[in-house]
Amino acid sequence: MDLSSVSAISPVDGRYHKQTETLAYYLSEAAFINYRVFVEIEYFIALCNLPLPELKDFDRSRYEELRAISRNFTFKDAEEVKKIEKITNHDVKAVEYYLKKKFDELELKQYSEFIHFGLTSQDINNTAVPYAIKLCFGDILMPLFQELLNRLTLKAKEWKNVPMLARTHGQPASPTRLGKEIYVFVERLKQQTGLLQTIPFSAKFGGATGNFNAHFVAYSQIDWIVFADQFVNNVLGLERQKITTQIEHYDNLAALFDNLKRINTILIDLNRDIWTYISMDYFKQQIKKGETGSSAMPHKVNPIDFENSEGNLGIANALFDHLSSKLPVSRLQRDLTDSTVSRNIGVPIAHTLIAIKSLIKGLNKLILNKKKLQDDLDDNWAVVAEGIQTILRRENYPNPYEQLKELTRTNKHIDQEAIFLFIDNLDISKELKEELRKITPENYLGIELF
Repeated sequence: MDLSSVSAISPVDGRYHKQTETLAYYLSEAAFINYRVFVEIEYFIALCNLPLPELKDFDRSRYEELRAISRNFTFKDAEEVKKIEKITNHDVKAVEYYLKKKFDELELKQYSEFIHFGLTSQDINNTAVPYAIKLCFGDILMPLFQELLNRLTLKAKEWKNVPMLARTHGQPASPTRLGKEIYVFVERLKQQTGLLQTIPFSAKFGGATGNFNAHFVAYSQIDWIVFADQFVNNVLGLERQKITTQIEHYDNLAALFDNLKRINTILIDLNRDIWTYISMDYFKQQIKKGETGSSAMPHKVNPIDFENSEGNLGIANALFDHLSSKLPVSRLQRDLTDSTVSRNIGVPIAHTLIAIKSLIKGLNKLILNKKKLQDDLDDNWAVVAEGIQTILRRENYPNPYEQLKELTRTNKHIDQEAIFLFIDNLDISKELKEELRKITPENYLGIELF
């Protein structure tokens, strides 16, 4: 059966394939094979540069031929590796045999035993995977976060001076500015994406149990720790963990997933707020010709982009939560549970990608309904009670809070007339009454914060 939008089990590779297909070059099975090939080749070149005695005569001008194996790697090449894996039943050994075949084709067979020399599979997996994730973050995720931040910042500035009734506990509260409420999410996202960029992409590289046993027994005169640090930190651009078991600690990767989960939680909060504003008619949505909102109710224009985003963020967070709690836990020097779990790293990243694209799409469809915002302010004069009682406190007027509470904490509707009548009945100066009368739901907005 060919994989298609109707045969795929996961919507990531089916319904949403067009939105996520770029991730295949970073986080698919073929991509991970390619990055394993890349690490193996760079490791072989690093051994030549030491040089190991047996590799000192290797023609350095042929490095680019070797690098071309990885650079020109295709999905067809990945299928060839998978065919070898059907025999080996081991993914990294299959890569090793694939490269030995390539060395044969390049007439370099005499050097082929130095492919994967002294290594365990996790020296390759625990460098290839973080290398792939680092590239994906730089090329795909961080630009998408920035696009969302830019879009939210533009909306916040566009609506900077739009007064809006705030709601705390779902009830009318001191008015605010719509732009500022959007900028709350800008600030939160800036803080969390800033933290995200401080988390190192770390890697393990030290042999079967992390002690360079095989390397040291073969070449005890070489400082393998210096070599490994140079290779991982400078050649691969990762951060080598110094003391490990057979696998990396995954602590930094867990921190990465937890940080992504926090970002996604912020976006869930944003989606729900926008959804609620739409339900309150603060926003209309651009109508797409031919689109159907309900199979039964012709009038419906549903906030589907925000609902889609929220749902995908929830799926992503469930998987990020499992990845961050499971990966750092391994029995003794190694068990295989991290292997099958880490193969799913691309899935929550894909759901995050889908969610952010959907959120941006939804934001671009919003049409501000200023009249509804104004009507809500005009209909809720009780919210100026806070300002009035605060000024009366300033003037040392007796029991202002209690008097305003008696007026406004009622099931009766409090309008402008009721507020003005209260002010008129206060035993205060004419000037102070004028000051209080100037407070309206539309101008009681506090300080402009950005």
